[in-house]
Amino acid sequence: MAIKEQNDAQEIREPLVWIDNNLAAGDGSGHGSTKGDEWMVYLSTFVAVCGSYEFGCGVGYSSPTQSAIRKDLNLSIAEAMRMSCVFCVAGWLAIYFSKGALSLDIGRLATGYGSGAFSYIVPVFIAEIAPKNLRGRLTAINQLMIVTGVSVSFIIGVVVSWRALAIIGIVPCAVIIFGLFFIPESPRWLAKTGRQRDFEVALQKLRGKDADVSHEAAEIQSISKIIYVKACHLLP
Repeated sequence: MAIKEQNDAQEIREPLVWIDNNLAAGDGSGHGSTKGDEWMVYLSTFVAVCGSYEFGCGVGYSSPTQSAIRKDLNLSIAEAMRMSCVFCVAGWLAIYFSKGALSLDIGRLATGYGSGAFSYIVPVFIAEIAPKNLRGRLTAINQLMIVTGVSVSFIIGVVVSWRALAIIGIVPCAVIIFGLFFIPESPRWLAKTGRQRDFEVALQKLRGKDADVSHEAAEIQSISKIIYVKACHLLP
């Protein structure tokens, strides 16, 4: 009995995977890699991750430039969202009707630009229309919907073709385009542009017809004036 227990203990102490020390260290026989060969691995990795960096540049381009684009082209936040939808819809249609690599790349480029614009516009728009007590929770929905969109696209993409998935991608854009006809413009943007009457109407619509918005309206106008003065000082 003692001999059997000793044998069992010996079997347990034996490693499950045997490691060839010569292979792990690289014996120069072609089965391993020496430190002198690793530069090619690093170079290849660097070349590959340049694609990842380019992806980030494409997605992030419109985030820092969106304010300047809106200013130069005189676009409101709602109009900027509408333009982003146009890019996304055009991109999804280009992907759906793709017959080769060029049209597919153009489609991905268009959807990438539209997605990058949305990454800036949506949280700004929500923050500008939300009251203080709901601002944090409502802006958090932006991140939730991003990961939800990724997950849903992955799940649906398993059961439908890639062309059908491109058409499904148009659905959120259609909701935005039609929804923009029924929601007000950002009150803060209207205040910044001096559209006083439209500003009051939009704020009242967002807070309810019986709500007292006088205090919030005065606060928004005060902040808008401060931002305007600071912007004037920064101009050359």
